[in-house]
Amino acid sequence: MTTSMRETERKYEAPAGSGVPSLTGLPGVTAVAGPEEFELEAVYHDTEDLRLARGHVTLRRRSGGEDEGWHLKLPIGADTREEVRLPLDRGSEHPPAELTDLVRAHLRGAAPAPVAHLLTTRHRWQLVDGRGELLAEVVEDVVTGQTTGEGATVEAWREIEVELGPAGDHRLLDAVEERLADSGIVRSSSPSKLSRLLADRLGPDDPAPRITRRSSAGDVALAYLREQVTALKRHDPGVRRDEHDAVHQMRVATRRLRSALQTYGKVVDRERTRALTDELKWLAGVLGGARDLEVMRDRFERAVRGLAPELLPGPVSARLTRYFAPQEAAAREAVLTALDGERHAALLDALDALLADPPLTDLAAERAAVVLPKLVRRAHRQLAARADEAIGAEPGDVRDTALHESRKAAKRVRYALEVGAPVLDKRAKRFRKGIKELQTVLGEHQDGVVARPVLLEIATRAHADGENTFAFGVLHGRESALAERAEAGFARAWREVRTAGV
Repeated sequence: MTTSMRETERKYEAPAGSGVPSLTGLPGVTAVAGPEEFELEAVYHDTEDLRLARGHVTLRRRSGGEDEGWHLKLPIGADTREEVRLPLDRGSEHPPAELTDLVRAHLRGAAPAPVAHLLTTRHRWQLVDGRGELLAEVVEDVVTGQTTGEGATVEAWREIEVELGPAGDHRLLDAVEERLADSGIVRSSSPSKLSRLLADRLGPDDPAPRITRRSSAGDVALAYLREQVTALKRHDPGVRRDEHDAVHQMRVATRRLRSALQTYGKVVDRERTRALTDELKWLAGVLGGARDLEVMRDRFERAVRGLAPELLPGPVSARLTRYFAPQEAAAREAVLTALDGERHAALLDALDALLADPPLTDLAAERAAVVLPKLVRRAHRQLAARADEAIGAEPGDVRDTALHESRKAAKRVRYALEVGAPVLDKRAKRFRKGIKELQTVLGEHQDGVVARPVLLEIATRAHADGENTFAFGVLHGRESALAERAEAGFARAWREVRTAGV
């Protein structure tokens, strides 16, 4: 069984002649233990074209030290990675499927093999507070690394790593960094030992252009698309591990990508991305099946917890579990089947190809501060048409449908504003806040519309089994009231943003 932990660490270049400075007197540090010495050996696995390393993922088999085993490191954010571990099986030299399955979004059918062999002599100091809690570890590594295959190279170097402990915080990291800088020890340009050793094969990272109000529309749009593609891949392992909110975050990234390609089709040629947006719609739909059930179950369970006991005759919570559990299991299986399938791999290939060779239009070369507001205003006009239609619609199913279309249009405006956020002014920020409030009201209305028939179905099943269904009638009435309140709130929220804009 895998175990996992989040590690927050920083790496530093240690030039010849520099030693680890005194670590006493740092904020909150009562004692410094060490140094302890360890001999570590690690074999790193990747594809021939280094797909994992290019995605800032590492997969290794480490022996020696206190954490020997198979380690998969997944990027989370600046200085932070999730490390998934399996015990070391000395009879196996091949990466376990439990780990390689988590990075299928990167591997896409390619088999990882050894790409590097590292030997490290480590000296470790532990910084602890007055209660004996671990604040941070500082290690000095003397490394010898060798690449594998034809043209293998050998390199030796020395580096410093500082990793936060359970009781530490970023202020201590900053204080240690300042102490190291005084000794001439500066941040490493390589995020990992492996990336340093494979630098020649990886090549330099293509730095994303710095976005300013003078940036081109193409640069701004591509920066946003790149960010969402990264998020899509980053949340893939979390979905596979059934982590909280991972499906939601992956679905949001998918929707943002699709919306940006639609709204900014005059910057990134819409005709050449139409098939891609269809595939993004497919993926969002698969993820939505699982996410919508999760949201509805949570909605009903929170409502039940808020009811007085006398309004809950019968096994209400048990009935909700019996209804949702099999559907959620089936929806999760559908998500995993989709993520493991060729269609998803082809979608990821298409997204990589889009970023590598984007189909930019002539308009993409013009200033974003001029081009993007026009496209946001266009999306706003489309929202206005949908909202006016909803306000004039007959109450009932027709209005419910029109309000749902307004919600989707509001979401497109919000995402369009997100894309342009780096170059839009303060007025756009206020506009975005208003759109978000409008979207929230419309979301509440749609949740009520969708919830009512589900409650009727649950009540029908409960009645057929001889259970008291009064509580489900109470919940149905609650959903009707919430939807009516949201419908009334829509008119007010729309007035706030109807004449706003960028």
